[in-house]
Amino acid sequence: MSAGGWAYAGYLGWLAAGFLDFAQHRRTDLPHTSGLRESTMHAVQLGLLGAGVLAWLAFAPGLGLLLSLALLALVHAVAGYVDTLAAFGRRTITPLEQHLHSVLDMAPWIALGTVVLAQGGDARAAGWALRLAPASPGLWLALLLPPLLLCVLPWLHEFRAALRARGA
Repeated sequence: MSAGGWAYAGYLGWLAAGFLDFAQHRRTDLPHTSGLRESTMHAVQLGLLGAGVLAWLAFAPGLGLLLSLALLALVHAVAGYVDTLAAFGRRTITPLEQHLHSVLDMAPWIALGTVVLAQGGDARAAGWALRLAPASPGLWLALLLPPLLLCVLPWLHEFRAALRARGA
């Protein structure tokens, strides 16, 4: 398998961990425990990761892109901590869910490392400017459809259930 194939398999594995994490949230009744507070943090984390994927798809390799991706990964780590605080003492987090969180926490950094390795010396040569260079439509579809199905739709379901539980 090519390096790109391995990277895509890792990406799908990361998304599968996210899907399984949402299944754990349902199992531990997130809507009636940590509710909107935690589900909102999930939206923040999804938005940060989505912004990183969109940036990678839209911009040419360069130091500016790498810095942007690194900042998004850092803010995602902070949001992950706040997410844990939202759940702490309100909802049981099982060992399986803790393990899934370890995958979800490390994946942005692994993805950043993969981008750095793939760019090699090209990033330094391209400089700091963010220059539009959109990827092919097929790559956009391959990188955006799976997270919509595996993470965004489950989050929408979770958020809606938390809204209903709050109104009850």
